[in-house]
Amino acid sequence: MSLSLLLIVAALGGYIIGSISFAVLIARSRGVDIFRVGSGNPGATNVLRNLGKGPGYACFLLDAFKGIVAALLGYGLGVVFGFPPASQDLLAIVALLGAILGHSFSAFLRFRGGKGVATTVGGLFVIMPWVMAVGAAVWVVTFVLTRYVSLASILLGLSLPLAAMVLPRYGIAHILLSLALAALILIRHRSNIERLRAGTEHRSGSKRAS
Repeated sequence: MSLSLLLIVAALGGYIIGSISFAVLIARSRGVDIFRVGSGNPGATNVLRNLGKGPGYACFLLDAFKGIVAALLGYGLGVVFGFPPASQDLLAIVALLGAILGHSFSAFLRFRGGKGVATTVGGLFVIMPWVMAVGAAVWVVTFVLTRYVSLASILLGLSLPLAAMVLPRYGIAHILLSLALAALILIRHRSNIERLRAGTEHRSGSKRAS
């Protein structure tokens, strides 16, 4: 099978994996329509705020697992069909991008979805573990200092291309991936950015939804 055809398979496979909304499934199991509570966003943060820590953390881990599975799918396709490591990386990158797009614009939810941070985190721990380690550190420090999940996620996204450029082990495909992910995270958080500027953004621990 040609690399171009495998890239299509990886993208579609990743998209289908990402389109499974664990936020919707977990909320539905509790008799809740996640689109009608809190921010209305079908993501782990909204589940956490409205259903509690157990469901919220479970949703985050499951969403991250989607990114892991998608990246491993890409690598697996490359290994099975005998492609070199550079092509395996490319397949994993395309599969992860597909999963993030599926999570954010799920065909099962009329092209609605979450913001893709957890799925990004899971996939990058497979593809670019050191870059993701930097991003995770940025997220934790930002959240501890500000208690803003959105700001922590935005700065995580911005840190990805910077880390990919600085760390010597990553090539142009990894840098382009991190730039694309940073852009997508910023776009998906544009309403949060507006609220941060206005001083009305939700802080963790507050009952007011964002």
